Amino acid sequence: MSTRWLILADDLTGAADCAIAFARRGLASAVSWGERLDAAAWPEVFSYDANSRGMTAGRAALTHGAALEQLFGEGRVLFKKIDSTLRGQPAAETAATLAFLKVRSGRAFGIFAPAFPTTGRTTVDGHIHVNGRPLEEAEVWQRDHSYPSADLLEVLASADIATEHVPLAVIRAGGDALRAALNVIAARGEIVAVCDAETDDDLHRIAEASLPVSAGTFFIGSAGLAHALAASMPGEAMEPPRFAPSTQGALMVVGSLAVASRTGARKLVAGGGIVHVPVEPATLLGAPEGRVALGRQVVHLLDAGEDVLVEILMNEEPDMSLGPQLVEGLAEALKPAASRMSAFAATGGETASALLSSFGVNGIRLIDEIEPGVALGLTLGGLEIPVVTKAGAFGDEDSLSRIAGRLRAIRSKGTILKEGIPA
Repeated sequence: MSTRWLILADDLTGAADCAIAFARRGLASAVSWGERLDAAAWPEVFSYDANSRGMTAGRAALTHGAALEQLFGEGRVLFKKIDSTLRGQPAAETAATLAFLKVRSGRAFGIFAPAFPTTGRTTVDGHIHVNGRPLEEAEVWQRDHSYPSADLLEVLASADIATEHVPLAVIRAGGDALRAALNVIAARGEIVAVCDAETDDDLHRIAEASLPVSAGTFFIGSAGLAHALAASMPGEAMEPPRFAPSTQGALMVVGSLAVASRTGARKLVAGGGIVHVPVEPATLLGAPEGRVALGRQVVHLLDAGEDVLVEILMNEEPDMSLGPQLVEGLAEALKPAASRMSAFAATGGETASALLSSFGVNGIRLIDEIEPGVALGLTLGGLEIPVVTKAGAFGDEDSLSRIAGRLRAIRSKGTILKEGIPA
């Protein structure tokens, strides 16, 4: 019997890009949010979006504690997914997880490795770097950060978490030496081992030295560590889902402020083959007539077989506090499109979960990964269509074009897997 996993994330795209690591290894994997699914329906890998990215530390901790009480069961290994650039409240959520496991298992030990090297996120000397530079210099940190610095020991100390740093030299010793080092740290009590990692090989060493886990041991990291752990799991090839080709268009939505998403949208539109529908914030925040008109416009285009890119327009200094209201307004406007699209894609976890919920979707069956951090699956609930989720800051200026091309091919070929689909 293969290991069963519970992934607890703070947003939808993170929940998906961790679960897809296991799905690609042939393990049945799904993401859900909102109302918890009945335990009998959970696949081998169940990833839950607690939607806590925008919460205060106290509320995020309570939310995670409550989710663990309902979701964590015997025989599950816990993966606490955090943002690789420390957005949200990873320290408070980790503290809540330690407290829960101490009560449930009598011990609690966290193995913390947030690096995601294939997207440029690395950890050196206990400090996160993005593309070789300190995280504090990155665009994502300038726009949104929760802590004074990206020093992981200081971040965790802010929530009174005991830590010990595991440097690259120890990581690269690997095998029994690394396993022994982790065991020594774990013997100190409720503590988190903060692991450096510059490469995928570093993460694989951490995974190999950590598995199988003892009761009370859990992992804290991003999709980089999830892929390393999944690589050690036995699995079988899944039967690819098939469905009738569609004449209706695909709907893509850009709600993220990240440069990668905005430049990608411009390049996608410039390449043709998609109708750009820019949306002013006033349309989403103002009178309902504007949202009704937007929904009708999008439905008309989808029915005509046009692929549609809806983009919330932002100025150079957007009011971040309006984010939830904008997403709520967009979900209201686009709800009529649910039954009229052949596929759906969104950048930004908050945007994706709000829109999918408005469409009657309560989960995603993960199938494939278009590129690192870009998950492809089938919606669950009141609608079954191909869906792509992408963290706003992941990818490059061509990512949205690759997503659009893949969805176009799926629509014409009737298969969600890449085999038989031209690149």
